[in-house]
Amino acid sequence: QVQLVESGGGLVQAGGSPRLSCAASGRAFQNYIMGWFRQAPGKEREFVAAIMWSWRGSSTSYSDSVKGRFAITRDDAKKTVYLQMNSLNPEDTAVYYCAASQNLPGQLWREGEYAYWGQGTQVTVSS
Repeated sequence: QVQLVESGGGLVQAGGSPRLSCAASGRAFQNYIMGWFRQAPGKEREFVAAIMWSWRGSSTSYSDSVKGRFAITRDDAKKTVYLQMNSLNPEDTAVYYCAASQNLPGQLWREGEYAYWGQGTQVTVSS
C-alpha cells in the first residue's frame, strides 16, 4: 500500500511553469506505475501523464492536450513523482491528482488502473 501527497499547486500566470510533486510513503515505490490526472470545474477527471517503472526505462505517456508542454519524471530514491508544467493556459486550471498503479501496463489513461490516489492540489491559471 502507498500513500500519496501532492504539492506545488497554486495561482499561476498564463505562460508559467510550475512543478508539481507527489511524495509517496509506503513500500516498494519503484514497483508502481505513477500517473497524473486532473479535474477541471464541471468536468470529469482526465488523464494527464503516466510514467513506467525505472527498470523499464521510465517510459512516459501523455494526453494530447499536454504533450510537448508537460513532463513527468520520477525519483525512486526520494519516492517522488513530478509533473513539470510549461506554457500553461487557463484551460489547464484544475485539481491535479497523483495516482499509483500496481497493475501490469495496460490502459494507463483509465482511472480504474490506479488503486491509490492523492488528495489533489489546485492549479489555477490566470490570463
